[in-house]
Amino acid sequence: VTAVGNGTTTITAQTGEKTATCVVTVRTYSSGGGSSSPSYSVTTPSKTENGTVTVSPRSAEKGDTVTITVKPDSGYQLDDLTVTDKNGNELNLTDKGNGKYTFTMPASKVEINATFVKEVETSPFSDVSTDAYYYEAVKWAQEKSITGGIGNGLFGPNQPCTRAQIVTFLWRAAGSPEPKGMSSFSDVSADSYYAKAVAWAVENGITTGTGDGKFSPDATCTRAQSVTFLFRAIGKLVDSKAEFSDVLTDSYYANAVAWAVENGVTNGIGDGLFGPDNSCTRAQIVTFLFRAYQGK
Repeated sequence: VTAVGNGTTTITAQTGEKTATCVVTVRTYSSGGGSSSPSYSVTTPSKTENGTVTVSPRSAEKGDTVTITVKPDSGYQLDDLTVTDKNGNELNLTDKGNGKYTFTMPASKVEINATFVKEVETSPFSDVSTDAYYYEAVKWAQEKSITGGIGNGLFGPNQPCTRAQIVTFLWRAAGSPEPKGMSSFSDVSADSYYAKAVAWAVENGITTGTGDGKFSPDATCTRAQSVTFLFRAIGKLVDSKAEFSDVLTDSYYANAVAWAVENGVTNGIGDGLFGPDNSCTRAQIVTFLFRAYQGK
């Protein structure tokens, strides 16, 4: 028998002509009279409404940094986030951005709680309420740079929509393409904001003006004109006919109205009427545009 101390020792045994060798390694560990630091649990809610909460690590020693990640569901935002120790005392949180927060682990277990609330919708224009029927349409038009409003943070939803405005809306919705040349209408100045839009509309068969070499840019756009402009810009012939008592089958706008109804752009003004000669407001025009482009 060979005594083995700390380190590595080779032991050889021999019997006759046969020899066997083994290597033995001995390490001595000292307890040092101490013990490792205890870990404490980090508890997250079993279920949160309208968002999720994750944590890393799930248990930690005193002084460790723990990271909380919160992720609200679409349309929601974080309302409150707290971390409390075993005595109910709140711990300080550091906001690291992108939904991440950190805290320093105390010498006790901790509990995390979070609540989420609906995001507060903010209208891009002070005169457009978030609960208005045309709100989503106006927001869409503003995001697509189809309209920037009328200035001073206003959209002017109840102002009459002019022929120049609707043609400009359509032109911008199409990506503001450069026309091949400028139009020859006597009432469309080459330096007007709508000059290129009108030229584009003429080139694409969307309008031929109002006669006598005029476009009538400042004239209020009627419901018949608005759906006709839209139809000529992005619509297609449909098999159905418009079932309105005030839309004659041989009117210039009959096919446009039929297309508009089939594609959910408008359902008329009630009582079986379409109201072709009624004036259109800016809110109504943008709503028509929004609905027409949803299928695009």
